[in-house]
Amino acid sequence: MVKRIVYFEKPGKENTGACLDVVKTALNEESYRHVVVATTTGANGLLFSDTFKKSGLNIVIITHSAGFKGPNTLEMPGETGEKIRANGAKIYTGTILTHSLETSLNAKSGGMYPAMIIAQALRRFGEGAKVCCEIVMMAADAGLVPEDEEVIAVAGTGYGADTVMVLKSAASKRFLDLKVLEILAKPRT
Repeated sequence: MVKRIVYFEKPGKENTGACLDVVKTALNEESYRHVVVATTTGANGLLFSDTFKKSGLNIVIITHSAGFKGPNTLEMPGETGEKIRANGAKIYTGTILTHSLETSLNAKSGGMYPAMIIAQALRRFGEGAKVCCEIVMMAADAGLVPEDEEVIAVAGTGYGADTVMVLKSAASKRFLDLKVLEILAKPRT
């Protein structure tokens, strides 16, 4: 099998349009049924849900947890969430699997804990690759995508999208069953 991978010169939101094109191409070439997209402010979620709103795809938008940037805060405005849902997409706002508890422990006592080690290992492929793995497990944990399915995941470095991957889904309880099947796009740096 020969597949095309798109490499971006730099990470960042300027690659979002190209990532959308990569997803469109993948959907034309294969019969994927699930697309999971990371979003912070909702911009990626709105773009992808609007683009695929009449496709029959299961579009799942994953946001940061409440309180991620500070107590009692949500980064995605409510009206953006309403538009995403109106497009037929599902939204999951929850804890990032490799972040919250261990980051809190590390801040208080120092040291690295297993989830942080996993996060650092995944970052060797790029921040977006780490997030793609996390959001697919989060979506499976929430019952928004079935386990053991091929899922397109879209994420980025900071804001926007710069990484597209195909993963075999697994719930976080079965992390070792999660498989990266294809990297369709990512930054080189």
